Amino acid sequence: MSLTLSVEHIALLAAEHEQARISAVACDPVTRRFPDITLEDAYAIQAAWIDLQVANGATIKGHKIGLTSRAMQMAMKIDEPDFGALLDDMFIPSGGSIAAADHLDPKIEVEFAFVLARDLVPHEFGRELTVDDVYAATSHVVPALELIDARSHRVHPDDGRTRTVLDTISDNAANSGIVVGDEHVSVDEARHGDLRWAGAIAYRNGVVEETGLGAGVLDDPAMGIVWLANRLQHISIPLVAGETILAGSFTRPIDCRSGDEFRVDFGYLGTLELNVT
Repeated sequence: MSLTLSVEHIALLAAEHEQARISAVACDPVTRRFPDITLEDAYAIQAAWIDLQVANGATIKGHKIGLTSRAMQMAMKIDEPDFGALLDDMFIPSGGSIAAADHLDPKIEVEFAFVLARDLVPHEFGRELTVDDVYAATSHVVPALELIDARSHRVHPDDGRTRTVLDTISDNAANSGIVVGDEHVSVDEARHGDLRWAGAIAYRNGVVEETGLGAGVLDDPAMGIVWLANRLQHISIPLVAGETILAGSFTRPIDCRSGDEFRVDFGYLGTLELNVT
């Protein structure tokens, strides 16, 4: 598939998403006006929006992978994960807070994040990337929470129409923030503990809302990084040293409401906390 939208339309739609982010007032989903857009159109809107934020002073600090579970892919009618960018103003320390009023429909997902020690560029290997390649390029792993949001209406108030995966991809794959703690899990420890069997218990206001295992991400969280590196290579975006890569959620999204207190227990990997004001 190729682009169907003009450069002018892509820029306009990117600007609408930025205005929705700043104002916390939802914009129309892209497919409401352009129902025949392609996957390439959606990623072009996302890229234009990221470029707009970078032009306004933001810095790209990493990337995220989403829709890693088969169930979520089927629900969204797509046969592969999606991806987005992490910007410097998205990082929230554990124990920090967000204001519900600054977001449209905030939720959290439970993940692992890989911090790269060196570039991970598939064509330099001369073969298909492996999980071992990902670990060899990784400085350390950290437990993480992804804050997701919808800058366009998830369900449109006028007709009840639900946004599609192309709307979500245009919306930076719904990414809005990332919570990371101070606990750095060494590569050896991550491998020894086997991230496939590493899990978390997510509490909201003291009540268990979600549990999950790392294997929920493509059978191994590191496989999310393999997929992302290969996918980004096709559009000339490398994964570079120092970047934080969210490997994909292994729980369902949990709604964030004003007054909520989240505590997510990763066992031997530590605990993350987030408050919603």
